[in-house]
Amino acid sequence: MQTKLPQRKRLRLKEYDYSQVGAYFITICTHDGMNSFGEVKNGEVCLNALGMISESEILNVAPRYDNVQIDKFVVMPNHVHMIVVIKPAERINPLPTAAKVIDIPNIIGKYKAGVTRTVRRTLRYSLHSAIWQIGYHDHVIRDETDYLRRWQYIDNNPAKWVEDDYYTK
Repeated sequence: MQTKLPQRKRLRLKEYDYSQVGAYFITICTHDGMNSFGEVKNGEVCLNALGMISESEILNVAPRYDNVQIDKFVVMPNHVHMIVVIKPAERINPLPTAAKVIDIPNIIGKYKAGVTRTVRRTLRYSLHSAIWQIGYHDHVIRDETDYLRRWQYIDNNPAKWVEDDYYTK
């Protein structure tokens, strides 16, 4: 007898092409909502070693791609917010390796893997210790007003930490 496992909620928009030129608001949470990246004191984020690695890996995202930039980000104690912008490709690389898809799932997957790899190598975390929850949350930014709202949310997130949906002591 086979029992039916619960289905995970679909996080991505059905049939949306996440490689499209545009801006995306991304939220990535830590495993079990643990305050793994540091703490907020007096409205300022104080990152620990793991949080500094997370921040460093965000800064490494754009150099990996010709047409991707991180416009704004914040590393909070138990989550990361960022605005990822996919720009029109400036050049076409004719090599077979250029067939790699540059889309939001690929970008975020490489980011999460980079943090995990660096943390395990430098901080000697157990191979069984998860850093991230499975998946991430995304919002396709529709216009300039939406973009500015997300930018401001990232700016204000540390100051409003105790009011945040992700807040844990």
